[in-house]
Amino acid sequence: MKNKQLVSVILLTFFVISFISNIIGPIIPDLIRTFDLSLTLVSLLPFAFFIAYGVTSIPAGILLETFHEKKVMLMAFGLATLGSLLIVLSPQYVTALLSLFMIGSGMAMLQVVINPLLRTAGGEENYANYSVWAQLIFGFSSFLSPLVYQFFIGIHLPWLSLYILFIGISVIMMLITLSTHFPKVKLSDEEKPGAIAIHLELFKNKQVILYFLAMLCYVGTEQGIATWISQFLQTYHGLNPQTDGANTIAYYWGLMTAGGILGIVLLKLLDSRIVLVAFTFLAMIALAFALYGNATMALIAFPLIGFFASVMYPIIFSLALNSVTEHHGSFAGIIVTGIVGGAISPFIVGGIGDIFGLKTGMSILFLSMSYIFSIGFWAKPLVSNKRIFD
Repeated sequence: MKNKQLVSVILLTFFVISFISNIIGPIIPDLIRTFDLSLTLVSLLPFAFFIAYGVTSIPAGILLETFHEKKVMLMAFGLATLGSLLIVLSPQYVTALLSLFMIGSGMAMLQVVINPLLRTAGGEENYANYSVWAQLIFGFSSFLSPLVYQFFIGIHLPWLSLYILFIGISVIMMLITLSTHFPKVKLSDEEKPGAIAIHLELFKNKQVILYFLAMLCYVGTEQGIATWISQFLQTYHGLNPQTDGANTIAYYWGLMTAGGILGIVLLKLLDSRIVLVAFTFLAMIALAFALYGNATMALIAFPLIGFFASVMYPIIFSLALNSVTEHHGSFAGIIVTGIVGGAISPFIVGGIGDIFGLKTGMSILFLSMSYIFSIGFWAKPLVSNKRIFD
């Protein structure tokens, strides 16, 4: 039975997840200045946020079986509220680490809940359509988040005021969740995580390892760039992180959304492997201009990386699932765990940046991009993407 009110709540939840998740990049320079941090120490903050996905996702699935969707969503928003409150009341580096881990855990719990819930609430026949809308909303929120930060700074509010905003948003979402009727969700075989034995069996499959690494590289690349754009522009070009930096990050996410729309069209015309190779190659060229060009080139090239990276996630995911014949739900869970790449990559960039400079640190991202580029040559899907002229 379709539930339009619940669909609206789910889409709003996608917006909130993205809005809260993507504020870390713009405030990196503020965090360095406020807590007097090295690049390595500041990189532990996004590490704390994204490592929560690896730690929390499986326990969240267990909680879902026990308490069901509404209660888990309330727990998630409650955790985000407490995490935001912690950093507001005690703005110190150690509490910031704990705060971001708590907020990241809340966001991970929401991710576990809302995808199966969207299928049930909107009807299976509308799931693909709503999923596209969810991704567009996610992208728009990523674009909006740095601009809200810029607005707050423009009216002379400190970066901590954003976390006061997050408290308000999380409390409102709890109230909305409480007032919304939730149907009983029956997970499909694709959505069930499967037994430990199945996971162990999958890890013996070379394709599973290769695609897990692919997702690790993709999220690592995405966050390795988004996290450090603002600090890079300030360090090498003397640009204001609160204006130029925030704008560039916003355009990075905005063009990623626009590129996703173009990608949908191209995938109706071309083999997904061709699209992946072409877009990844162009993303690597854009990264080269961003890191080694002048200020004007960097301001243009960083957002273009987002545009060309837009097709990577959906193509990697579809190639992966189309490369095995069974246990797709368990395989999908393994791939999603690759989101921890968003914790690892910024940390590596920061560590190398402290020793050799941030430009050298960010150059490491050419390695993860090269791995993604290689997928187009070794991927052997059992089923290729359906094209108009097939």
